[in-house]
Formats: sequence, C-alpha cells, structure tokens
Amino acid sequence: MTRVTLDAVGPGATVQDMGRRGFVAQGLSRGGAADRLALLEAAALVGGEIGAALELAGGRTRLTGDAPLRVALTGAPMRAQSGGRALTWNAVHWIEAGDTLTLDGHGHGVWSYVSFGGGIAGAPRLGSLSAHLTAGIGAMLAPGETLEIGADRGDAVNRVLDVADRFSGGELSLLPSAHTALFDAETRARFAATVFTRSPRSSRQGTRLDHDGPVFATAGQLSLISEIVTPGDIQMAGDGTPYLLGPECQTTGGYPRIGAIAPMDLPRALQCPPGATLRFRFDGIDAALARHKDEAAQLADLRRRVRPLVRDPRDMDDLGSYQLISGVTAGRPDQEEPA
Repeated sequence: MTRVTLDAVGPGATVQDMGRRGFVAQGLSRGGAADRLALLEAAALVGGEIGAALELAGGRTRLTGDAPLRVALTGAPMRAQSGGRALTWNAVHWIEAGDTLTLDGHGHGVWSYVSFGGGIAGAPRLGSLSAHLTAGIGAMLAPGETLEIGADRGDAVNRVLDVADRFSGGELSLLPSAHTALFDAETRARFAATVFTRSPRSSRQGTRLDHDGPVFATAGQLSLISEIVTPGDIQMAGDGTPYLLGPECQTTGGYPRIGAIAPMDLPRALQCPPGATLRFRFDGIDAALARHKDEAAQLADLRRRVRPLVRDPRDMDDLGSYQLISGVTAGRPDQEEPA
C-alpha cells in the first residue's frame, strides 16, 4: 500500500468523495465534495472510476509519497510544483517516489482537489470516505498525517482538460422552490436585480451573501413549517440575509427559501471566492432541463475531451528518452532519397 505523508496542509483540508446518499430521513445530508464536477474531471484524467480526493481550501499543502504516484489536479487552480518543475492544473502528472508535491492557493476559486490514480483507500463509514464535519464524521486533516493510496491500475499521465472558468462568480440560474411564491413579485424582482458579494463568512454548511439595500422577507415566515432542504438552496436567515447552502447543510429548515441553484450551476456557485459577485436569474424547470446533464453523461463528455498535455521541452528532464525524429527518414542509408 502506497502512503502519502502530509508534510504541511492548508486550513479546512479533508478527504471527500461523492458523499452519502439515502440518509436524509435520518438527519444526515449528502456531504461529499463541494465541487462534484472536480471529481468527475479527475476521473476522466486518470481514466478510472470516481474516487475520494484530498479537498483543499487554499493555503499551502505539501505531500510526499513513498512510491511513484499518478496525481490529478482539479477544481480551483493552485500553483503546483514537484521535482523542481511547475505542474499544469486540470491535468494528470507522474510524481516520483520521495518527490514533494507543493500546492499554494492564490484566491481564484475556493475548493481544490488532489486525486490519485489508485484512489484514497480506507474503511467507508455509511458508504463513504467523506469527512462530514457538521455531523462529526471524520475531521480536518493535520500536518504529519498519512493517506493510504490504493493500487493504481492505470498508466495515463500528461493529459489535460480544458475547462471553462467557474471560479469567478457571475450569473446563476435559480429554480423555484416550495417558498418562492411566498415572496411577492416586487421582492423577487429586487432579488434578481441585486448584485451579491460572497462573504468570507462561509463553511461547508453554507455561505453568506452580502448585499446593499433592504433585506428579503416574506409574509408569515415565522409560521413556516420545517421541511427538507438541499445543497444549492438560497435560504433567508431570521434577519433576511440570504445564505447559499452547501454540501453539509441541515436536512430540514423553517426559514424561507427564495429558490434553488440549478444543478449545472452549483459548482460555480460554491466555487465563487470571497469578494466576488453573484447575480441570480429566475428560470423555469424546462430551461433548466434543457441544460441539464446527469453526472454519468458529464463524465462521458469529459472523457471525450481529455487531450495530451503539450510540454515545453525546456521543462522535460527526460527529453533524451523521446523519439523526436521518427518518420523523418526511411532509416536506409543504402537507398537514395526519391527525386
């Protein structure tokens, strides 16, 4: 079993996979990676199944393996280097045994992911390796800890994905929720016209959205009955401040929710960094369905889009091992070249 030692680790680092399904009735939300798309991208790059990854929230992380590793870097871009060379983001790389992978965040996006060709190994709890901090399952990672990596049955490296920017905020599609109609038309229009700023007050449970102007409230909100809530819901706190609910949100709540982020826009919503702005566009179900792809379809599309990583020869320590002139000549010195 390969072991990876965390020589240094940034704040909020955890192990995350796609989370736990089927426990909402018992009060446990799905949890899992905040940016699920990043895990799909990693699976496409390494050529394997969707596995658990190291989820980082900025800072500096340094890790070293005791055996060679294939590593995919996805999610919010970080400055990455190993063995004296810079590593391309959204790509899969080969890390030699004993070489240290160093990652530094620079505020572009929130959640970054380090995935391994063999996947992070361990004993699942309720069907998942994910830490669920709100529920007290697992914990944040600390310097000196080790991760066990499973057997890697693939060999693809130096492959890259070209991905659209989802780390700068922007306009997001908002679908109606059970409470949308409780907000009057004027309040809904004001909400759609408001520019929100992603607050630093954030966790995997939810993110505060700051704004100028009056708060958002609905008549009779103090008498609402608690009901199911899901990641991506926009919920108004008691003072009328909106919060974007994250992967470890509560499973039920009685605060009014003006809408829910369309699933295709949820990675962009949760990757919006502090200080960036968001706007919301109320869409119908039909418009959302026209854009929607389930995760299996997204993964299949990502696998088709993986391409070879073109490397700068100046960064290739093993340049001499490459056949650079294949096909230039026939290799037969006793034959003349055709006229």
